[in-house]
Amino acid sequence: MVMKGKKGLIVGIANNKSIAYGIAKACREQGAELAFTFLNEQLKKRVDPIASEFGSDKVYELDVNNNGHLASLTASLKEDFGEIDFVVHSVAFAPREALSNPFLETTREAFDMAMGTSVYSLIALTRAVMPVMSLGGSVLTLTYLGGPKYIPHYNVMGVAKAALESSVRYLAVDCARAKQVRVNAISAGPIKTLAASGIGDFRMILKWNEHNAPLQKNVTTDQVGNSGMYLLSDLSSGVTGEVHYVDAGYNIMGMGMDDKDEEGHTVLTWDKNK
Repeated sequence: MVMKGKKGLIVGIANNKSIAYGIAKACREQGAELAFTFLNEQLKKRVDPIASEFGSDKVYELDVNNNGHLASLTASLKEDFGEIDFVVHSVAFAPREALSNPFLETTREAFDMAMGTSVYSLIALTRAVMPVMSLGGSVLTLTYLGGPKYIPHYNVMGVAKAALESSVRYLAVDCARAKQVRVNAISAGPIKTLAASGIGDFRMILKWNEHNAPLQKNVTTDQVGNSGMYLLSDLSSGVTGEVHYVDAGYNIMGMGMDDKDEEGHTVLTWDKNK
């Protein structure tokens, strides 16, 4: 098995529909030993059964904005594993009004919160785990097309994802110099997750992606999970600083797909109410 003997930490899993769940599942199926984190007691009730499902009793409290939690995480990982081989960072947040209101109306407080939780957390988490990362280990974070491109309703989160992708590149250099640790990101297509529920018109975005992606479908958490497992494993030992798209090819499109009417003329077929 590809991940046999590997030990890793999954940060930010919310439920069994999370992208992080798909990555954890793929890693476990390939033999990895996993640990998990939870934000608070309410989410711990969701994370504990997932950890048990994957044969783990290592579940740590972690608010990525809490320096004390990060320090405790380092100590816990060292005590429980000695060292780990990979980390999945699946953390992002912006206030609801910063997603529903026009981007021009983004408050400083909402901007700082989105950037701190969604971007700086990757830097802080990576720094925290570096003392217990094995030589040649891997860090993986999750991004979205709303970073490099405009996506309706994504607003401040799009700016945060752009900063996250840039952080991946800079961290890739520092971590490689320190321990040959690789840092990459997956840009998944739209998936019905808890996080996605905060994006306006998300049902329309799903339909649009399905209609206009080259593969004419939306991706699943299993598909993203398999790609994540690849980036966390030694199969991708020559890959770092990359944003890997898993979106049925939607990101390559410069214009939406078209259809023809009975007379052979190009027509626009999209109707978000369908």
